[in-house]
Amino acid sequence: MRITVVGDEPAELEVALRAGLEEDLLVVSGGLGPTHDDRTIELLALAAGRPLAVDEELAAEIEELSRRVAERLRRPYADFAGGVRKQATLPAGAEWVGLVGTAPAVVLDTGSCVAVALPGPPRELQELWPRVLETAPLRRLRERSHAPERRVLRLFGVSESAVAQSLAAAGGEGDGVAVTICARDFEIHVDLLAEPGAEGRAAALEAALAQANERYLFSRDERSTAELVLDLLRARDLTLATAESCTGGLVAARLTDVPGSSDVFLGGIIAYADEVKIAQLGVPEGVLAEHGAVSEEAAAAMAQGARARLGADVAVSVTGVAGPGGGTGEKPVGLVFLHAAGPGGELARRVDFPGDRETIRQRAAVVALHLVRRLVTES
Repeated sequence: MRITVVGDEPAELEVALRAGLEEDLLVVSGGLGPTHDDRTIELLALAAGRPLAVDEELAAEIEELSRRVAERLRRPYADFAGGVRKQATLPAGAEWVGLVGTAPAVVLDTGSCVAVALPGPPRELQELWPRVLETAPLRRLRERSHAPERRVLRLFGVSESAVAQSLAAAGGEGDGVAVTICARDFEIHVDLLAEPGAEGRAAALEAALAQANERYLFSRDERSTAELVLDLLRARDLTLATAESCTGGLVAARLTDVPGSSDVFLGGIIAYADEVKIAQLGVPEGVLAEHGAVSEEAAAAMAQGARARLGADVAVSVTGVAGPGGGTGEKPVGLVFLHAAGPGGELARRVDFPGDRETIRQRAAVVALHLVRRLVTES
C-alpha cells in the first residue's frame, strides 16, 4: 500500500512502525545492527506493546559468527561482544529466521499484523527473504491473499505519452485490469495486472498495446536488457566486445553483472584518451584529427578496432561528451555516438541526451545494448 522512508529519530520511526502495524503485513529493512542508532527492534516492540528479551540461542549463533569475523579481521572479539546481546534481543513472541551477517531476520505476528524486520544490506536481505516466506505467519498470510495475473511489455524508443495514448485508444485500464506505464533506464516498462475473471480483457489489452507499439517492443519478460542481449548472442553462437570512452566501462559492467556472461562477452577496452584509442583500438590518427574523438567516424573505428583486437564476432562502441564541461556549440554536452559492428553488417546511432553526467552515461550504456540487440536481430 505504501513505502515509507524514515531516519533513525526514535519518535519518527515509532510513528512509521505504528502506522505499518495497522496493515496486514509490515516489512522493515535496516536498523538491526549493533550500534546505538540501530533502533528498529526496540521501537517495533514498543509500537507492538511487547517486552524485549535476549534470545540465548540467537546470541550464541551471533557470537560464533562474530568470533569468526574477528579472527578473519585479526581484531579482538571484545570489539564485537557488546553488539551480540543487542542484536539477539527480540520482542516477546517474535521468531528469528537465519543469519547471513550478524543481524537476523525477525518475524513478529501480533495477531492483526505480521511484522518482518530484515537487515539493510541487500545481499543479506535478499538471502533471508525467501526463508521468511516459509515461516508459518507468512504462509498463513499468503494463503489468504491472491496475486493478480501479470503481463509485461518492455519498449525502447517510444515516449511514455505515446504509450499512454495507445492505452487510451485500446480502451484504457479498468474492469479488473490495472496498467502502469513507467520510464525506467531509458526504456518504457508496461505492467498489466488482472484480477480474477479479468484475464481475457488483460490479454486483449496486451495484444492491442503490443500491436500499436510493435516497432518498439523488445521483450515480454523481465530479463534485463543485458541478459536479453547475451541470450540473443548465445543463441547465435556469437561473441561480443566493447570499446568505451565516455561510459568508462558501464556497458561492460552491465554485461558482466549477468552470471555466465563469460561465454559470450570476451572483454572491453576503455579508451578514454585519444592515445589509447590509437594504440589499443587502432583508430587512425587522421580520423581523430579530421573528425574528433566524439564523432560518427571515431565510433565506427573504435567498434571495428575492438572487434579486430579482441577477436569478437560483434563489437559496440560509445564515445561522447558526458559533461558537465567539454561541450561546444557543434558538440554539446549530451552528444553521444554509438556504433555496432558484426558479421552481418553495422549500425550507427547519434543521440543527444539531456541530463547530468551520470544520466548521460547510464543512458548511453542502455542505448549501446539496444544497438547490439538490433544488429543481432535484424542482420
